[in-house]
Amino acid sequence: MSKISKTFQILKNMGLHYVVFRISFEIKKRLGILRVSYPTNPTYKTFIDLESWKKLDRLFFFNSKEALDFPKERNKELELEAKGILNGEYIFFSSTSYHLGKEYDWVTNPDSGHRYDRTQHWINITDYSNSAGDIKYVWEKSRFTYLNTLIRYDYHFDIDQSIFVFSEIENWIDNNPINCGPNYKCSQEITIRCFNWIFALYYYKNSPSLTNAIFKKIVHVLYWQIKHVYANIKFSRIAVRNNHAISECLGIYTVGLLFPFFPESKKWIHYGKKWFEEEIAYQIYDDGTFLQFSLNYHRVVIQLLTWAIELNKLNDRPFKEIVYSRAISSLNFLYTCLNKKNGMLPNYGANDGALFFKLGVQKFRDYRPQLEALKYSLGLNCSEFKTEDKYWFGFKRTFLGENLVGQVDTESTSRIAEFKVGGYYTIRDIDESLTFIRCGNHNDRPSQADNLHLDIWVSGENILRDAGSYKYNTNERDLKYFFGTKSHNTVLLGQNDQMLKGERFIWYYWTQALDGSLNEEHEGYVFKGRINAFKHINGSITHTRIIKKIKGIYKWEVQDILKHNTDLPINQCWHPSEFFLKYFDISAKTLSGGIIEPLIEDGYYSSLYGEKIKCKQITFSSMEKCIITVITTKK
Repeated sequence: MSKISKTFQILKNMGLHYVVFRISFEIKKRLGILRVSYPTNPTYKTFIDLESWKKLDRLFFFNSKEALDFPKERNKELELEAKGILNGEYIFFSSTSYHLGKEYDWVTNPDSGHRYDRTQHWINITDYSNSAGDIKYVWEKSRFTYLNTLIRYDYHFDIDQSIFVFSEIENWIDNNPINCGPNYKCSQEITIRCFNWIFALYYYKNSPSLTNAIFKKIVHVLYWQIKHVYANIKFSRIAVRNNHAISECLGIYTVGLLFPFFPESKKWIHYGKKWFEEEIAYQIYDDGTFLQFSLNYHRVVIQLLTWAIELNKLNDRPFKEIVYSRAISSLNFLYTCLNKKNGMLPNYGANDGALFFKLGVQKFRDYRPQLEALKYSLGLNCSEFKTEDKYWFGFKRTFLGENLVGQVDTESTSRIAEFKVGGYYTIRDIDESLTFIRCGNHNDRPSQADNLHLDIWVSGENILRDAGSYKYNTNERDLKYFFGTKSHNTVLLGQNDQMLKGERFIWYYWTQALDGSLNEEHEGYVFKGRINAFKHINGSITHTRIIKKIKGIYKWEVQDILKHNTDLPINQCWHPSEFFLKYFDISAKTLSGGIIEPLIEDGYYSSLYGEKIKCKQITFSSMEKCIITVITTKK
């Protein structure tokens, strides 16, 4: 692909504003201009003393540890995880355990062994390199999400963790000079860290371990971290424009609101709130779907909305109405896709293992705790579910409805649902089976080439599934597989992805939906979708997929039709679970009736970030332009 063609594609997809900003950013970076906005070793400032901060009238979800009074439960899993942390054992991305020890330096990648230079200005840190490995492995502990686990352990087991918590924060400060090293590379990572430090400050507000000296030290670095985020916010709002921007705008607003003594606090409150409202309005579509086309990243936004809405409720600073309406629409969409047996959603879209606030014992793939917390914050009907997440956001005891301000039920009982703006369609039938289909436009940047993907769930089992994400920085073969079309339940043309892969997260020739509909008929529910794909081969190629879910039984009929003028075969890919291979059959034929023998080969499945499991993958290949597939239970 020529440079001219690439430039045209980027201009077409991302817009002139994006291109001009990126060019300007790179010029400023190379000339050293950006360094001026991010000074290293700034003069130590004392903004306020501990006792004066305690008297401020700004309210957090809880005033202190002593103010919390929700039921305590001595959960064994929580105890084991907390004791592991105290001994230097950390669970990364809710999946893999790493023993970092008690003297971890905060800049060594435990996956690759690469050690970053902590003295190098962040602007010169390379976040994607083969030798360094995935930088997310360095960022993970520095998010300080593990403090949630220690604080919960402290509360439920009545074993004070304040000395360890503040020693960890202080150790990080001592080993990460301001605006230097890998942990200042990403503004969202900085923001998450600030959120979790704030959480710890309020919980241990009255602890003897929180001395005036430690408090001032934390506040000093908190100030410079948010000052960094504010200085770089255009990068997130223009070049990235996804959950990063939402997180960072909320971080700017939160610090401005809760720490009003900073010189820029009024400005941070004003612009942080304004930008947060704008990002929610832009990134969450009218139908409640999310511009990143990722269900896990949508959950990230759910937690941020809960934080924002409850914080503003406490401090009597309501947002614009669109924030609340988009929050409700988000819940409607996610509950429609939810498996009620286990709280799981399809593993659809990019999934980096993010769970900013781990406030309960439920597994990572269980979305119910986070959805329920937002429902409480919005004053919606809430079915009782045993989770503590909502309590940490300030909700008292086990609400029976007396404090709810609305009676909107987000748990739809409809058999079929269409979310046409985002391009999602769902069918619910026998025994809570879920048929989940993606057929959408890409007005915003896609991360995976997965249009017309089909996900099927039966009794809480994901029988035909999305392969997941694995890692964002790994070898070329794995990147092509997990980001590309082959790891999804859809169709390739030859070995070509639906779009042309560019550098890092860039795709060229975005797929676009031309038609999409879902209707109930006498025998079943019928989806019909058509997309324009493989435009890097020929701009007129279309893929039509017709899915019929037969009522009352486990049977799906799938018809794929590719209109193209190439000599390439159609390759229809399926990713079955072990449950599927044991209890279900899949067969395919051509339109003329010829039986297509399945090609069974090794594929991969990544339920959690950084985890890759070898499994079976089924492919049906035909030189004809139509494949008809039947999925049903074994006889």
